[in-house]
Amino acid sequence: MRHCRRSVRAGITILCSIALLCALPASAANWIMFQGTESAAASAYRPFGFIGIGYQQTNDSRIAAGPYKGQTLRANQIGPLQLSHARLGLRGRLFAGKLNYLLSALAGNNGISDNGDPNLKLTDLSITLNLIPHARIRIGQFKQPGSEEGLQPAVRRDYIRPTNLSRQITNERFFDSDGTPKKSDNVFDGPVSGWRATGIQVFDAFKTGAWKHTYAFMASTGTGLAIYNGSGNGRPDWHLYWSSERIFSGKGSSRGGLKLTGWYQDGERELRIGAEQKTATFDRRRYGLGTTFRRGPWRVAGEWVKAHGMIFNGTDGGAVPGSTSNSGKEISGFNVLPDDEADGWYLDGGYRLFGDWELRARYDRLNRGTNEKGTERRFETFTLGITYRHNKQVRVLTDYEFRQVEAPGLSDSATPNRILSKVDDVFGVKVWVKF
Repeated sequence: MRHCRRSVRAGITILCSIALLCALPASAANWIMFQGTESAAASAYRPFGFIGIGYQQTNDSRIAAGPYKGQTLRANQIGPLQLSHARLGLRGRLFAGKLNYLLSALAGNNGISDNGDPNLKLTDLSITLNLIPHARIRIGQFKQPGSEEGLQPAVRRDYIRPTNLSRQITNERFFDSDGTPKKSDNVFDGPVSGWRATGIQVFDAFKTGAWKHTYAFMASTGTGLAIYNGSGNGRPDWHLYWSSERIFSGKGSSRGGLKLTGWYQDGERELRIGAEQKTATFDRRRYGLGTTFRRGPWRVAGEWVKAHGMIFNGTDGGAVPGSTSNSGKEISGFNVLPDDEADGWYLDGGYRLFGDWELRARYDRLNRGTNEKGTERRFETFTLGITYRHNKQVRVLTDYEFRQVEAPGLSDSATPNRILSKVDDVFGVKVWVKF
């Protein structure tokens, strides 16, 4: 089933209505503290894990124009029934709470495990030293302070797939080349970051009246999962984070209250560019503002993000990387806009029914490559979903994504728009099991 612009506008209307109805305080979990510290009652050794099994489907529409006409459109290449996530970890509290630790590995069909060898990746390896009042120190590889969607563990997300904004802009992909040569697929140079960084972080949370504030300052290598992506270029990435949260009721990720967040990331990346593929250094900056609130059966969240430099720019002709053009002269590969910009936002609302069910709706938009009309792409997705919580360990998500992608600076008859008009909607079902 194809959608049109009316679907997106209808989505905006629905979500705005939800926002007006829910203009009451609510909240989200404190992910910085949840992932970096242990409670006073925590044991020395606490194993944890989860698995995610999903099915997704599109109409598999083919490329409508250009040198790869008739071939598979990468945006419609969705995996069938598969084990997407299998995580196992160990965390705990040692030396009377002076040291907390987190160790976790991930397998399955996902952007981290599937890219590079081995298929099983060590994603989290950190210790937190609780020695200085109001200045905990965390060292290792872990979730970087940043966007709310990125900080959320996969098993706790409200939708099967993250927003376009998160998948393309904040979840960093690593490349050696900008993709100018057309004789290479220019695939990822290791796994995606998984919103993780390797370095040292100073952070803590404190209360002022009814509000709880959290800060984080981090210096990282700028290589995501550094174990697999190399050691960086010597200049650290800098990460700043702040959240203020007013808690009204409950505890954990379902407590009621209001949370406001702001974050900033800055670093540099080296990339081979142009026909001669000379190595150059480019700034990479990401920053954003967000809010999440929950009260009673209602839940509403939104976030805005701006990006400068190292903008992911899809594949040649929309084809699957490694595909040979119909003329046999080119190979489709990934592309990067090293000195361009992007911005985007999302608005998400949910309402719980009968305790175990939740109706959900989300609109997300990404404006990518906005410096030039020829490179700009606009991604708009309106997602309707239903969640069933069988118990605390098992959740079932069913989503339908109405997707629209266009090149707003080009005519409807231009080749990029003819290709993008074939981006299909996505239907998906996912089961999450925690243990």
